[in-house]
Amino acid sequence: MQAEWEELARRNWLTENEQAQIPSSVSPHEKGYYFHTDNPYKDLPNAFEEGLKKSRDGDLPDAVLLLEAAVLQDPHDSEAWQVLGTTQAENENEQAAIVCLQRCLELHPNNLPALMALAVSLTNTGMRNDACEALLCWMKYNPKYKNMLKGKTHLIGSPNSQRRMSYASNMTRYESSLLPEVKEIFLEAVQHNSDSIDPDLQTGLGVLYNLSGEFNKAVEAFNTALSVRPEDYLLWNRLGATLANGDRSEEAVEAYTRALELHPGFIRSRYNLGISCINLGAHREAASNFLTALSLQRKSRSRQQSHQVMSGNIWAALRIALSMMDQPELFQAANIGDLDLLMRAFNLDF
Repeated sequence: MQAEWEELARRNWLTENEQAQIPSSVSPHEKGYYFHTDNPYKDLPNAFEEGLKKSRDGDLPDAVLLLEAAVLQDPHDSEAWQVLGTTQAENENEQAAIVCLQRCLELHPNNLPALMALAVSLTNTGMRNDACEALLCWMKYNPKYKNMLKGKTHLIGSPNSQRRMSYASNMTRYESSLLPEVKEIFLEAVQHNSDSIDPDLQTGLGVLYNLSGEFNKAVEAFNTALSVRPEDYLLWNRLGATLANGDRSEEAVEAYTRALELHPGFIRSRYNLGISCINLGAHREAASNFLTALSLQRKSRSRQQSHQVMSGNIWAALRIALSMMDQPELFQAANIGDLDLLMRAFNLDF
């Protein structure tokens, strides 16, 4: 348990594959994405517009159902795949996010926001080389910076190359050369664009500095991006994760809190806040945040589907927090997934 926590605290995500068994009411389609088969919104004519609204409002479970309905109604709607992917990432379901964003990019390879979102999700799952490739594609398709790749054709393979990568443990085969070169290109682009701040360019640079373990430089990049987009809750969360990875947990709490002020339904940030609370020894506060995140995930229109959307990562972190509180009855409740009992124990609203 201690070793698992140390790794979780260091990288802000679980490296062990704790995926639950796929429920029988979920069906595989479209490149490995698992859709809910009893989706109450499957025939809704304006499912995408409603899903977009739910996502913006922070109702992520219903947003996922609506956006799944939208892509099943029109599997070639790249925007629906993109929004479903970014919503799944906010909902602490990174694997689903990656599949959706890759599908979006199959349909629309030069979608810059999707490429940046994919780079972040790949970074969060430890797929370092794939993240670098996504950022290279972002540079390649960006009209402001594509000239930065002149003379560097050896770096750009197929735009679909990231889809061929596996989750195997030998993913470091290209990393030794690719990461420094991509970082150099982004730094050159920053210098080229020195008369103004491009928050997307700074975000990509922040991701690259995270990959290279230069967390103070990553903090600087995200803060620079926030100087242009101070209301961007995603940037505040990325800043928080970077601060946490750099052992600056108290500052991370402030950044996550700001993200949640801007977007209270942001489950990923709620989860990250819980991680930082554990780092600070605030185990009860950590457990409360994890329970709030799980409760938010459960609040979908169809309660029958609620168990499908609750992240295994959050449950694992909750068990760690409860183990540090020395309350075995609560730890056992977490082991069997009794969310109602735990919510009552922490005096939290359902």
